[in-house]
Amino acid sequence: MVKLTMIARITDGLPLAEGLDDGRDVPDAEFYKQQVKSLFKKLSMGQNEPSRMSIETGPYMFHYIIEGRVCYLSMCDRAYPKKLVFQYLEDLKNEFENAYGNQIETAARPYAFIKFDTFIQKTKKLYQDTRSQRNIAKLNDELYEVHQIMARNVQEVLGVGEKLDQVSEMSSRLTSESRIYAMKAKDLNNQALIRKWAPVAVVLGVVFLLFWIRGKFW
Repeated sequence: MVKLTMIARITDGLPLAEGLDDGRDVPDAEFYKQQVKSLFKKLSMGQNEPSRMSIETGPYMFHYIIEGRVCYLSMCDRAYPKKLVFQYLEDLKNEFENAYGNQIETAARPYAFIKFDTFIQKTKKLYQDTRSQRNIAKLNDELYEVHQIMARNVQEVLGVGEKLDQVSEMSSRLTSESRIYAMKAKDLNNQALIRKWAPVAVVLGVVFLLFWIRGKFW
């Protein structure tokens, strides 16, 4: 079953559209979306990656096609037929090119074509049931072959870039935690000083009070 669908301009990694209802039943959906954005960023660097690829990530698979400087990507369960998902992406590509082909290069803001979500949701429903007559016919279509599409692991594809991002994130987290620790340590020191000198202050206060009373009334 298709879990996520995202479309981006490959020249700069700008996200153009995505399925708005996607990922609701996916634990850590934001984590996988972040992986997709990292992949778009890597593809925008011109690494000469294949125009069609399947990428293993946890219990899921990313599948993408690149055409007309646009990447169409979906995340599916591993058991979902590769043949169907690539035909799903082809359907999205054809409609997206028809609707926005002359606007893709000039899009200046992320998700400029977010209205394309309507078509994404409608098309996704058509591919939901792998046992429907329509989809069985597509699976049996010998003219559409996907055996030659390369499959790789997400760590392989993202490589050092993703590791650096993780190191950066860890560094930021450690910096934040060290600040919190420093603040707590300062509070504890203040509390220790109060506990140490509070009795002395009380005794001195009592002594001064006695001297004041003695001077006032005696």
